[in-house]
Amino acid sequence: MKDVVLTSKGPKPIGPYSQAVKANGLIYISGQIALDPASGEMAGNDIRQQTERVMENLKGILGGAGTNLNNVLKATVFLKDLNDFEGMNEVYGRYFQHAPPARSTVQVARLPKDALVEIEMIAKTLS
Repeated sequence: MKDVVLTSKGPKPIGPYSQAVKANGLIYISGQIALDPASGEMAGNDIRQQTERVMENLKGILGGAGTNLNNVLKATVFLKDLNDFEGMNEVYGRYFQHAPPARSTVQVARLPKDALVEIEMIAKTLS
């Protein structure tokens, strides 16, 4: 059995997918780009600004699912340009100062809405 998570603290899906799905004590969060939840528009022009918005979106979705960043087990980061790794990593690291989750980072050919970064996560539930 699975439960779909939909919260106004993250952007509405732009396709046939859920913000997140809860099942068997885990939360699977779909890849998030730098969409502002209020306007639905891209936020930020550089990697630091976009990563900040993505992390805030993920934090909001985790909260809507009843958990938080401390319970993230795995993250996957997709970068349009691996040369942006340092800027992304700087912002990302502020959100995981203690016991960060496992993570993979890869460069991809293109992201939705020509975003510079997309991040997906797997977390455990609090209950």
